[in-house]
Amino acid sequence: MSSPHILLTGDRLALGVPREDTLTEFHKWENDPATVLGRGDRFPRPEEDRTDDWERRRASRRHAPFEIVRVKDKLPVGLTALRLDTDAQTAEFTIVLAPAQRGKRYAEEATRLTLDWAFHLGALRTAWLKVLEPNRAAIAAFASAGFRPAGRLRKSGFWLGQRVDVLLMDALPEDFPGPSAMCTALGS
Repeated sequence: MSSPHILLTGDRLALGVPREDTLTEFHKWENDPATVLGRGDRFPRPEEDRTDDWERRRASRRHAPFEIVRVKDKLPVGLTALRLDTDAQTAEFTIVLAPAQRGKRYAEEATRLTLDWAFHLGALRTAWLKVLEPNRAAIAAFASAGFRPAGRLRKSGFWLGQRVDVLLMDALPEDFPGPSAMCTALGS
């Protein structure tokens, strides 16, 4: 595996440029049953779909992916992405963590680092996400990183075979909890 190209470093995690040689790992994480459940998907995706999706998104200026790398050993532990609406200066935020790396509060730090980039370098007006209401751990991590409740889509998701609400959360630059790793790195 190639060395990560680190873009922004936090306390325990860093954001890097996603590496093509980690696509197989990313694909495994996305097809883990807990990931499928948490994302509201219902079935695994073939690896060819992931590869095609990677190529399509890599060519798009409306997709900003980040590899989440553990600082101490440079191990990839997840992915975040911003799906940009450049006209409105907004983005949808998504995250996937490696199954073995869950429960370590990595989602909170990775989300905060991604929002730091989005607001302080990307100049976005807002970032938003969708999360299934039963996914309490994700909701808590997102709230700690600066996301706030913004609405609900009633009974529009599935959780263990049951219809559940999808919660909408958003974050504005003034919601960012700081301190900014981006501002520190750039000396301002």
